[in-house]
Amino acid sequence: MLFFSKKKEKRGIKLFVASDIHGSAKYARELLAAFGREGADKLILLGDILYHGPRNPLPEEYAPAEVAELLSAVKENILCVRGNCDSEVDQMVLPFPILSDYAVVFADGLTVHLSHGHRETPPLAPSDVYITGHTHVPLNTREEGFLHLNPGSVALPKDENETRGYILYEDGTFYFKTLDGKVYDRATP
Repeated sequence: MLFFSKKKEKRGIKLFVASDIHGSAKYARELLAAFGREGADKLILLGDILYHGPRNPLPEEYAPAEVAELLSAVKENILCVRGNCDSEVDQMVLPFPILSDYAVVFADGLTVHLSHGHRETPPLAPSDVYITGHTHVPLNTREEGFLHLNPGSVALPKDENETRGYILYEDGTFYFKTLDGKVYDRATP
């Protein structure tokens, strides 16, 4: 569990949440460029980092070793949960730990549960936020009181618009953004 809170002398915490890179060096570079532009404190990855999986096509510029190398530049800023395509051998080349199937972050009074989304939903309170990946489709909905969000896939989007993007949390709001930084949705718990 990680605790983040507002810094009195500076801005509040900024969290950058992305999922499903699937070994695409091209989209890993675009993701890291967006992370740099946003000036976020943490890069939260929701799994499926290197491998494309047996049901997915090869993503553009499939180069898992290059993705691992690219992510090493920001390894101290990464918090990652394990996806269904992540394995022990991936952990051997990634420069940061894939902690577990679930993680919890406390930010600005919010309890934010993180998971790839391929396991059961953990017990959640109505005020909680649950962020998952896995489906490759952006999601912003309330389920049994809690807020359920999904940034979609960076490399292999499956929504009708093929949206490649991320979620940026800042000042109590979750902003859904395309990789070029355009806001297309938002959620407030």
